[in-house]
Amino acid sequence: PELARKHGLKLMMGAWVSSNAQATAEEVKALIASANANPDVVTSVIVGNEALLRKEVTAPQLVKLINQVKSQIKQPVTYADVWEFWLQHPEIAPAVDFLTIHLLPYWEDDPAGIDQAVKHVAQIRQVFGNKFAPKDILIGETGWPSEGRQRETALPSRVNEAKFIRGFVNQAEQNGWKYNLIEAFDQPWKRGSEGAVGGYWGLFDADRQDKGILAGPVSNLPHWPVWLGLGVALFLSTLVVGGRARSTRSALLLPALGAIAGCSVVAWAELASVTSRYAGEWLWAGILLGLNLIVLTHGALALGQKDGWRERLFNVLERRAGWWLAAAGFAGAVMMLGLVFEPRYRSFPSAALLLPALVYLLRPVRGPRRELGLLAFIIGAGIPIQLYREGLDNQQAWVWALVCVLMVAALWRSLRIR
Repeated sequence: PELARKHGLKLMMGAWVSSNAQATAEEVKALIASANANPDVVTSVIVGNEALLRKEVTAPQLVKLINQVKSQIKQPVTYADVWEFWLQHPEIAPAVDFLTIHLLPYWEDDPAGIDQAVKHVAQIRQVFGNKFAPKDILIGETGWPSEGRQRETALPSRVNEAKFIRGFVNQAEQNGWKYNLIEAFDQPWKRGSEGAVGGYWGLFDADRQDKGILAGPVSNLPHWPVWLGLGVALFLSTLVVGGRARSTRSALLLPALGAIAGCSVVAWAELASVTSRYAGEWLWAGILLGLNLIVLTHGALALGQKDGWRERLFNVLERRAGWWLAAAGFAGAVMMLGLVFEPRYRSFPSAALLLPALVYLLRPVRGPRRELGLLAFIIGAGIPIQLYREGLDNQQAWVWALVCVLMVAALWRSLRIR
């Protein structure tokens, strides 16, 4: 409150309501004291945020807390939750001075794609305006993520975030809605509980730089010159490592290999920079990056004339080629299991497997048969399951499925080598 007063701001103050009765009582006590001590700054108070969603309290318990606060302060009192939980527990509405609802089309049980998102929000807002009149409605949270995995037709991106925010604000201003946008700044720490998508809902990035969401030009890849430079460098490096092509066919395949690597490896590096949250994930991303570079080197040398250092390096990589394939298959199996059993917060790692899948599909190698067979089974069995879970409209899921088909085919072709 002191900082708000200093800068001429007003604020809504909240108490965190949880299943811990003692902690909740302390929160409520502090809320009442602060609201009474700062009536010039605190315009309203929120008793609980998504407590019903988390199933930490019952509706009667919540009503009791709301009435306790209302009896001891002069400011309006509200409760905040996802809109469905207001409809499930309408008995809370008479206790509050106004309703605070959360409308996040991306996180809906039936996600709304960007083309329908603003319309969906408007429909829900109209339902609440009609059902709970004359109570006022505050849209306490609404927004769209700029990074993260696709959910059915809901695709996170900066361009889509800008489309949603600009469309919503225009609609809200026309209709006189009260609202809060989620949120001012990207908060990467939220990835710990919500995956990559949780950290990128801001109008500004974590470095306080404008993302162009509210107005002006916006790019899904603002640092594209860096990634383009890395991709070109990888393409040229592939040509240098491969050297003189050993045939006309190889002369065509070598630049194609470099182009695919320049796209897929750099795409994996960019994805890892967004999704990696702690040392273990950075290590995993680094191992897969290293594996891709090994496979790229192996593939490039296989297409070129072998003499001198190229021949020696190729022989080293060729003797262990089965293990490079097995390592890629193992990574694919691990990531497939994650997307089958716990997919909600996991991004699709298609770029990490594309290069190994293509290289060893076109050039099968001898490897540990039992292991390759098991890995092919796990990846193959997971393809229809994850497509079913994600829905047939999820383009990222289809790309991952295609890459996995290529990986299974590569493992299968190598199994046939005796």
